[in-house]
Amino acid sequence: MVMKVQVKRVGAVEVPLPRYQTRGSAGMDLHAAIAEPVTIAPGQRVKLPSGLSVAIPHGFEGQVRPRSGLAAKHGITVLNAPGTVDSDYRGELQVVLINHGHEPVTLAPLERIAQIVFARHETATLEEVSDLDATERGAGGYGSTGG
Repeated sequence: MVMKVQVKRVGAVEVPLPRYQTRGSAGMDLHAAIAEPVTIAPGQRVKLPSGLSVAIPHGFEGQVRPRSGLAAKHGITVLNAPGTVDSDYRGELQVVLINHGHEPVTLAPLERIAQIVFARHETATLEEVSDLDATERGAGGYGSTGG
């Protein structure tokens, strides 16, 4: 099944519409809707516009994720990965990037800066209880399952 997502270009910089780069791609690339290059110093974070607003169908979300090339080559990643785009959000998609590398990195206008993956999600009803069922793991936290 192919899900239909409405998309609207917004802002002063016209960006290409996201598309799958290959038949097997899970995500579509988002571009930096910037008119001038932006340099991100080591440790610095920036919020960049995507130039797009979307209408995601109810029961789905958009997940804004890092691009592996920017991460591997430059240490640039999406700070709140995955960033969640709710189905009722209609504002411009923004991408929060951070430079974990040791050198400044300059991003060009329209550079591919992140990817968006559309995924189904469930809505939960919380039920408060006085006790939870016991499990083998129990309350073991970080590192408690080995490794």
